[in-house]
Amino acid sequence: MISKQKTMNRNWVILGAILIQLCLGAIYAWSVFTPSLVKAGWSNLQTQIVFSTGLAVFAIVMVFAGKKLASWGPQKLAFLAGVTLGAGYLLTGLAGGTHFWLKLIFVGIIGGAGIGLGYVVPISVGMRWFPDKKGMITGLAVAGFGFGAMGWVKLAGTWGNLLNKYGLAATFIIYGVLFAGLTIIGSFFMKYPPEGWFPEGYQPYKPAGPKEQKSAVNFKPKEMMKTMPFYLVFLIFTFTAGAGLMSIGLMKLYPMEALQTAGKSVEEASAIAGTAMAVFFSLANGIGRVIWGTMSDKLGRKYSVLIMALSQGIMMLVFTKMAGSQVPLYIGAAIIGFNFGGNFALFPAFTADLFGDRNIGLNYPYIYLSYGVGGILGPVLGGMLGDLGNFNLAFTLCGVLCLLGAGLTMMIRHPEK
Repeated sequence: MISKQKTMNRNWVILGAILIQLCLGAIYAWSVFTPSLVKAGWSNLQTQIVFSTGLAVFAIVMVFAGKKLASWGPQKLAFLAGVTLGAGYLLTGLAGGTHFWLKLIFVGIIGGAGIGLGYVVPISVGMRWFPDKKGMITGLAVAGFGFGAMGWVKLAGTWGNLLNKYGLAATFIIYGVLFAGLTIIGSFFMKYPPEGWFPEGYQPYKPAGPKEQKSAVNFKPKEMMKTMPFYLVFLIFTFTAGAGLMSIGLMKLYPMEALQTAGKSVEEASAIAGTAMAVFFSLANGIGRVIWGTMSDKLGRKYSVLIMALSQGIMMLVFTKMAGSQVPLYIGAAIIGFNFGGNFALFPAFTADLFGDRNIGLNYPYIYLSYGVGGILGPVLGGMLGDLGNFNLAFTLCGVLCLLGAGLTMMIRHPEK
């Protein structure tokens, strides 16, 4: 039965989701700080440890947030996310300097926890308001996460010049205030629709027979984790996310090295690599979330994941030949960013397709733990091999794993209880 009850315009949910995700995407702007930290004496590995810690804590806290979503409500959870994320960056700025352990605690642990508290909220709320366009709304709900990196990188760099004008500590303080304020504003729109509400003209799916009834079942987390599709999806997401996260962590350091080897000056290499990360990768990352999500509503989630993993694997392998030239670097960064963004539109909707819409807020955080695994393995692998002078091998290994993920996608079948 379709409810005729007056409700909030569901487009406000999109606005709130984008505001929240713009701030949660702060973790992807970490690369703008890494050259300053390396100059201050950090190793490549140390820069990636902070990044990886933030990603891992993000994924772990997201499981906790999914469990609290029903009892605390999406508004409260999003509000708490803004306060926590803002506090992490504010504290690291107030602490000043480039102390590794303080950055690890404030940015990696506290900042990562703030992201984990808020990330599942727009996805869960969005799917309730847009059951007719799951892929599209998931893509829009997480698009800000990708676009946010471009904005924060450029604000610290060429647009706002915050790092040069005010220094590292003050930039962290400014970001902490902005993250808290924008996320709290977005939290006002994070409300579920009334029970029984559906958009006008939408007819809820009614299973016609035994086969359809099985596909309409809503799995609980423990039931989901007893199925083979859960582990296949987990592995695929680990491989594709790990490749993209390693690329984010190295998208400035690696091209700078490759461009200087090709004859560019340090200043030229820094400007070109910064544009590759802040514009081409980040913009494509945000666009990819919307396009992959919308496309998957027509093509199907399984084949969309297959195409995404396959093309990402190929691009990671050939990127080692592209990083030292400006135009090929921009093209490679854009394609890697585009495919990486697709993960965050495809896997929430794929989870809902396989295990049901009703428990997506509980189930998806367990799938998303694979992002935390990839966030540790990918960047740490890149940092270690980078310190050994072999960035090429890091990209090659990640490319092979993405191709393996494409093969695993073909094994996925709809689970039965």
